[in-house]
Amino acid sequence: MIAVPEPGLTEREIVERAVALRPALLERQPETERLTHYPKDTHDDFLRAGFYRILQPRRYGGYEFGLPVFYRVVVEIARGCPSTGWALSLTAAHVLQAAGVFEEKAQDEFFGTDGDFRAASTVLPIGVAQPDGDDHVVLDGTWPYSSGAPYSTHYVGQTLRAPDRPGDPPGPPVLFVAPRSVWTVLDDWHGVLGLRGTGSNSIHMEQARIPAYFTREVSLLDLPTVGGSVGSALHGNPMYAGRAPSFFHGELAAIMIGTAYAAADEYARIVAARPLALEPDRTRAELHDYQRHLGEALGLIHTAEAALRQTAEDWMETCRRNVAGESPFTIVEDNRLALMFLNAGRMAWDVLQGILFRTAGSRYARDGERMQRYFRDAATYWTHVGASMAEPLVRRVGCDRLGLPSEHIPLIP
Repeated sequence: MIAVPEPGLTEREIVERAVALRPALLERQPETERLTHYPKDTHDDFLRAGFYRILQPRRYGGYEFGLPVFYRVVVEIARGCPSTGWALSLTAAHVLQAAGVFEEKAQDEFFGTDGDFRAASTVLPIGVAQPDGDDHVVLDGTWPYSSGAPYSTHYVGQTLRAPDRPGDPPGPPVLFVAPRSVWTVLDDWHGVLGLRGTGSNSIHMEQARIPAYFTREVSLLDLPTVGGSVGSALHGNPMYAGRAPSFFHGELAAIMIGTAYAAADEYARIVAARPLALEPDRTRAELHDYQRHLGEALGLIHTAEAALRQTAEDWMETCRRNVAGESPFTIVEDNRLALMFLNAGRMAWDVLQGILFRTAGSRYARDGERMQRYFRDAATYWTHVGASMAEPLVRRVGCDRLGLPSEHIPLIP
């Protein structure tokens, strides 16, 4: 057992810590983009606040707070800086899969003696896992878009099983956890439109040797969770027997909702500070149109957040029913929850680009303006593989309702 840093920390307190960090994150936005990852001061703030440990099992020094709290923290951090919220979420989240899929022996080594665990990840498999004797595998390759890599202690990645015979195609996906000592971060996160401070660098492995029990022949998109998992039994918490695709969509929705709130905050500041051209003693805040724009935007963002929170509760309840034997956490359930999360994120994007950015004024689309940064970040999210799953997900949910097979519809093109 690893001691929890603050045994008495409550869910409310950890959310309040995220809210309190917002002014500092706002000020650090330009530095975060310049560095291409959030600065060490922010990393130290996160360590002190316990954000990296929200989903981590108590057995290994975590708080085990659950999805609703995790997403609330992500919303608040993204409201201060979208890039930082993205990197925090995609670094602190993958503990859920590491603690859910791997055996106790592996988890003991992942978390060590202090429970310091942060893991970047990507969903696509790269290379093959070459066997090295009976007890190790060797990994080679470059895994791109590894958000949060600069501060990660581990990497949760996917590769393919080496072919049984020369000339045969590679085998099925292999999930692995690789410690920081066997991979390097490439300085290649430059030239992107938005999310410039997410540290979404590539990580490179060259003859990286890891124990075979740091691998599982499973896919992140189809984890073996029906009826429970290794992690739910080990930790006594059904949260560690949840399917991953819907969970990942919840992360992206939380980031987008936080970004939309950030844009609404900036919009309120802009209209309150900008004098009218013909009546300089008055501001845009006094005009009905801008009041209506802001009110409409806030109403829709609040609705998106309500959907996020309720779907997070539904995800947790689906895990509970799964482990209790009441009803399995099926792909059909995963499709339903994923689409709800995705719709919440899409609603936030529509508000940001269709109301707030559009009516703020072109002077706020200039370099260095926060409104421009929020638009760039949100537009980059809309090109992400997660957002691109909208079409196959709606088709899957339709087929599920019609009693038709849907698993053959690929989520990733």
